[in-house]
Amino acid sequence: MTGKVVTFGEIMLRLAPPGFERFLQNSQFVATFGGAEANVAVALASFGVPASFVTVLPANPIADAAVAELRRFAVDTSQIVRAPGRLGVYYLEAGANQRPSRVVYDRDHSAMALAKPGDISWPRVFEGAASLPTWFHISGITPALSSSAADLALESVRAARGAGLTVSCDLNYRKNLWKWGRTARQVMPELVKYADVLIANEEDVQAALALEAEVDVQSGQLDRRQYEKLAGQVLSAYPNLRAIVITLRESFSASHNGWSACLHDGKQFLTSRRYEITHIVDRVGAGDCFAAGLIYGMLSELASQETLEFAVAASCLKHSIPGDFSRVGVAEVKALVNEGGSGRVQR
Repeated sequence: MTGKVVTFGEIMLRLAPPGFERFLQNSQFVATFGGAEANVAVALASFGVPASFVTVLPANPIADAAVAELRRFAVDTSQIVRAPGRLGVYYLEAGANQRPSRVVYDRDHSAMALAKPGDISWPRVFEGAASLPTWFHISGITPALSSSAADLALESVRAARGAGLTVSCDLNYRKNLWKWGRTARQVMPELVKYADVLIANEEDVQAALALEAEVDVQSGQLDRRQYEKLAGQVLSAYPNLRAIVITLRESFSASHNGWSACLHDGKQFLTSRRYEITHIVDRVGAGDCFAAGLIYGMLSELASQETLEFAVAASCLKHSIPGDFSRVGVAEVKALVNEGGSGRVQR
């Protein structure tokens, strides 16, 4: 495989009570780092794909620690910009059984939320892209941070397409972030016009793109005919897209989910194997690991079905790993695809 993937977004300090405790059940938080696009970069690096993460961070020791953590996973951080502001924080209370997980964001006035067009030199970021099958990845979380971040996100995808990169966008709709004025439906359609590959779930498509389908996200039952219809609507509305990939999560409880995905490229509609995940350790970052698996498969020129199966298996494994970052390699993912995941001890 040749090529490099550039991801752009915000990395945050993640503070979570130990295990499955509630907020402030005791006086401790476990401090790690995470954020959608950083998670994608880390997962890609674990698959052996050269990955670069671009963001805007303050100049302080906590932000330095975030950069060091990314470097530990072999992610290129050379294009990170330092600017006034703060490091965003999010608090996670992991759910269990019928008690759902909860996230509290503390991201106002972060360096990334304050960032604006012109703060990042995209020609420098994409230097050498013309000679490589290089990929750019962004999510709908970045434009949800602020008006200026939304403008910067749009600048980034325009620059990426202008540089000849393949662009992927994970809609990643977060209703608790869209508070600054414009709505996701006013911002995301323009950004998606510059994407080649769109990643979403059914709620993302309806909330961010205003495309409706008869899909009940609360029922725990999946009507794949409706997902094919929804994917077709997206491809019709955005002819620039080469493919849309929709993750299918059946949520029976916080601890027990069904997990699969479907892919529509305008010629064929494919569905993946379905995984029954009966003991979720940490689902945060699973969708980002899925995106990384999809990018890996497409860059490796795997067949569409192989790519989809790899992405679903990779994200299934991420549900077993605490923290935002995935820590699985290609061999482990392929073993799950080929062997079915009995969980037997590897000796």
